[in-house]
Amino acid sequence: MSPFEVKRIQELAEPLGRAESVGATPCSACSVRQLTICADLASDELHELSSIVTSVELGPGDPLFDEEEKADHVFNVTAGTMKVYKLLPDGRRQVTGFLFPGDFLGLANDETYAYSAEAVSPATLCRFPRRKLEAMLERFPKMERRLLGLASHELAAAQEQMLLLGRKTAREKIASFLLLLSTRARRRGQKGNPVSVLMSRTDIGDYLGLTTETVSRTFTQLKSNGTIMLLSGGKVEIADLEALHELAEGT
Repeated sequence: MSPFEVKRIQELAEPLGRAESVGATPCSACSVRQLTICADLASDELHELSSIVTSVELGPGDPLFDEEEKADHVFNVTAGTMKVYKLLPDGRRQVTGFLFPGDFLGLANDETYAYSAEAVSPATLCRFPRRKLEAMLERFPKMERRLLGLASHELAAAQEQMLLLGRKTAREKIASFLLLLSTRARRRGQKGNPVSVLMSRTDIGDYLGLTTETVSRTFTQLKSNGTIMLLSGGKVEIADLEALHELAEGT
């Protein structure tokens, strides 16, 4: 065998070796594992969990699942931003939440999903077969406790949305929304300012119960009075944090 042939074989084999190493335990290489249901698992337990997980990659606007579709899988967001929503009988859409790395989705009380899920930005998720994960939760109580904790955060987010949809004005809603995104970013170990606002103005309106025009006009007003700065790449700089808090609280 010539030196050229040996070198060529090494070049072809090296990437394959790396891929096999990562594929054997995908959970061990996850950059947000400390935020997910896997956080408290030992290495042998993590290895067992990785045997049932597959990765899903979505582009902006790609659906993950639809409301009333059979709920065969549950998911953990590991990168990007997702939105979940319900379609009302008259065709209108109500966005019920935005999900970020570490968030869990797809839990169902019956055999079908209660809402639809779609990628806002390029997103990656871990996909677990529902029945296999349920069996594993029985064997790993610490993972079950972690899942309950994530579910409680989801409930808190739903309560926050009910407050936003209640008596707050448009400016109060947008101010509260920006502060909520900032808080959630810090919980994930990221900077809370500038805030990453990758969702469209229509998505924000469907979440806050506002028209797209009202959302755009309110962002412009907050920019004009110096409370925020609109940056490139979907970033919003909170220029006056105290003023934003006062707006959110209606003071």
